[in-house]
Amino acid sequence: MLVEVCAYSLESCINAAKAGAGRIELCSGLGEGGTTPGTGLLSLVKQNISIPVYAMIRPRGGDFVYDAYETETMYAEIEEVRKAGADGVVLGALNPDGSVDRGLTASLVKAARPLGVTFHRAFDLTPDPAQALEDIIAAGADRILTSGQQANVNLGIETLRKIVSLAAGRIEIMAGAGVGLSNVEMLASAGVDCIHLTGKAFRRGRQTYFSAAISMAGEQPDERSVMFSDPGLLKEVTALAQKV
Repeated sequence: MLVEVCAYSLESCINAAKAGAGRIELCSGLGEGGTTPGTGLLSLVKQNISIPVYAMIRPRGGDFVYDAYETETMYAEIEEVRKAGADGVVLGALNPDGSVDRGLTASLVKAARPLGVTFHRAFDLTPDPAQALEDIIAAGADRILTSGQQANVNLGIETLRKIVSLAAGRIEIMAGAGVGLSNVEMLASAGVDCIHLTGKAFRRGRQTYFSAAISMAGEQPDERSVMFSDPGLLKEVTALAQKV
C-alpha cells in the first residue's frame, strides 16, 4: 500500500520522503483540521523532495458547505497551488443535508485538472456513504480519504471494507485517522489502496520565556511544543505497508 503523510511543515515533508512515503498531503491550519497551505511553503517543499505533493484546498475550518465567496477562493487557491508546483489537490464540498455537492465538486475537479484530486474526509460526514461514493466517482475525483465514517479506522473497519467493495476499483480508497503500526495489516486486509497518517510527535520548542497569563493552545498540547512527523515511526509504517 502507498503511504501518504499529512504534513504541516517542510521538516515533516522531508522526514516523510526520507522514510519512504509515496505522497504528501500538505496543509496549514492544524487546529482546524487542515486548510490551504501557503504557496511559499509549497514551493519550498517541491524544491526539497521528489515525491508527489497534494495541497489541501479548504478556505477555512468548520463545515464543508461553501458560499459564493468561499467557492471563488477555492478556485483561486487551486490556480495558485498549481503555479507553485502542486502535483494534486485535496478538496470536498457538501450540501446542507450532508450529501455530496456533486455539481461544485465536479467543477472544482475540472478546474484542478490535470492535477490529481483526492476527496477528503468530508466524505465521513455524509449520511449515505454508498450514495456519496457514487457522487464522488461521478464528479471525477481519483480517490477518497475516509476513516469509514467513524472517529478512527479501527472503529470504521467494517464500513471501509464495504466502501472498498462498492468502489470495485472505480476509485481509490485511502484509509486515514488513527493509522499506525498496529492496524496496517488490518487495513491491507480490508483492501484499501493506500493509508494516510501524520505520524505526529511533539518536542519542546526553542522559546524559554512564556507568560503564565496567556495560552494559545490549539490541537497541540500548548505553544511550548512543536509538532512534527516522526521519521522513525513513518519509516516503520512504510516498511510494513510495503510488505503486506
